Amino acid sequence: MNKVSLIVTSVFLLMLSQVSIARDDIGDYSVANVLSSEQAKQKLGGIKYYFGGQQHSKVLKRYGVFSTNKKTNAFGKSDQEACEWVFLSAMIQLKEKALSLGANAVINIKSNYKGNLTTSDETFKCGAGAIIAGVALQGEFVTIK
Repeated sequence: MNKVSLIVTSVFLLMLSQVSIARDDIGDYSVANVLSSEQAKQKLGGIKYYFGGQQHSKVLKRYGVFSTNKKTNAFGKSDQEACEWVFLSAMIQLKEKALSLGANAVINIKSNYKGNLTTSDETFKCGAGAIIAGVALQGEFVTIK
């Protein structure tokens, strides 16, 4: 192979690898799949979580709206595996914030991927790339009856 062919091939392969690394696919994943896992049951107990417009008991006290923004290593994992893992991490962060405030519930939980709020009772948004996956959530911290 001559030098020109080698250089052209190398540049093409380098550009191709950069495109695959820059991948940022945004997907919807099931909240119920994650929350029904044994790991979620062990780590998220003690606080109630309500997504989107799900009905909840009467609010007795409001503490404010707070957000999470968690990332995880997605290398060698499927998008679903990485997204479910990072979603659980974001939910743990919501739990820890609720406990620190004295709240017993997080209501109106929404996805907040790249500042774009979306509401769903059943799914969350996750951005997955070749190396990193991320989930951002926003919820209102309250004490309910």
